[in-house]
Amino acid sequence: MSEAKQFVPGTTTPVKASKGVFRESIESLGVALLIFLVVRTLAFQAFRIPTSSMEETLLPGDFLFVNKFAYGAQVPFTHHRLPGFTEPKVGDIIVFQFPENPSQDYIKRCVAVGGDTVEVKDKAVYVNGVKQDDSFTVHREPIIQRNPPRDQMEKIVVPEGQLFMMGDNRDESYDSRYWGTVDMTLVRGKAWITYFSWDKEKKFPRFGRMFRLIK
Repeated sequence: MSEAKQFVPGTTTPVKASKGVFRESIESLGVALLIFLVVRTLAFQAFRIPTSSMEETLLPGDFLFVNKFAYGAQVPFTHHRLPGFTEPKVGDIIVFQFPENPSQDYIKRCVAVGGDTVEVKDKAVYVNGVKQDDSFTVHREPIIQRNPPRDQMEKIVVPEGQLFMMGDNRDESYDSRYWGTVDMTLVRGKAWITYFSWDKEKKFPRFGRMFRLIK
């Protein structure tokens, strides 16, 4: 025996069918939202470059994706991390929560990891006594002998589980030279790819910077 269907006067659509379509739409929206939250929390996160501290590697107006899988995504509301594919290493560009204000996200290059010694002499960075490659760095101001810690920083030892982070635009970067190291629990993920770039002065996209791997 076929099921009776109630019709609303003036329409040709069964009430039951309308409720079914509405419910399916809500459920689909809920699933899509859940997938988005899982991906954002555990896989990838969008990030915008707001300052010039990483020039010329990254420019203000660059939009990028952060790979959270690389080092292991942090379990929400805890300090535990899922297993990652690798550990942060010198040269990686990393997004992290600012130690002095975890509600803010910063992006810098990893200069040293736990157990390393770091020193800055006349703007040059030495890790474990070895002068580091500075081909990607920018210096726009002269060396000032008495300008700690920007141009001169005494040797420190990076604690285990910590990272020493610096901006590529060394003269205009507020980084570990000033506020110390970054605990691994504050790491968001590894900068992966720029998907868009906007030149604020020219009010025009920088097409040549789109879909570029970050390194």
